[in-house]
Amino acid sequence: MRAKSVTVVLAGLLLGAAVTGCAGGDGGGRGAELSADALLDEAHKTMNALKTVTIASSTTGSAGSSYSSRQTTDLKGRCTNKITWTEGGSLEQIRIDDTDYVRPDRAYLDRWSGREAAGGKAQDRWIRTPSSNAKPGDGLVDCTWPFTAFGKAEKGNRTEIGGRPAVALRVSDAKDAGDAGGTYTFYVATEGEPYLLEVAYRGSDYRSTTSFSAFDEPLGVRAPAADDVLDAADAG
Repeated sequence: MRAKSVTVVLAGLLLGAAVTGCAGGDGGGRGAELSADALLDEAHKTMNALKTVTIASSTTGSAGSSYSSRQTTDLKGRCTNKITWTEGGSLEQIRIDDTDYVRPDRAYLDRWSGREAAGGKAQDRWIRTPSSNAKPGDGLVDCTWPFTAFGKAEKGNRTEIGGRPAVALRVSDAKDAGDAGGTYTFYVATEGEPYLLEVAYRGSDYRSTTSFSAFDEPLGVRAPAADDVLDAADAG
């Protein structure tokens, strides 16, 4: 899933330190007044103005493997995230500006190290590492999120997402007429603030659903207790 560089450091440090541880139609409201592209632009503008948001996502690959994540972020440099794989294992992250605190569970360490720790004891230590060490594919997230428009949107049916009235807006990522590509469905609130409530993607390689909630609620991101933290530099 993610580069082994971070995984090896995590496993080596922890194991080496002996840590065992819908209605159809357009109806009224915003969905009827604006075009699909205008609705999506309005939603992206609203999301980019947020101070905080919670983002929950689930992804399933064509081979059946899947994972889910939950991130709470200020969309800048402070966030928390937890990713969980159905094959076993989870990885927690706290990012505070230029520092990442990372906590893999025992199942994650066993899976990526290729061996089970004696006794199978729980693992509850955090690893401190510079956020600049994060690489694509290593399981760590950036606190930002790309709320940007692309393609041509088409308006779909009205529905409800989490009890909020919403309208579906579909955008294809096909590169040309001969490319089937995949389809994104953006669900935008039609009452109150035009929040982006959910994005569903369906393609040949994978499918995913991402939901947005807790708009502008207090963040409360804090570093773990010092006694629970190991420094990644100590592995070297």
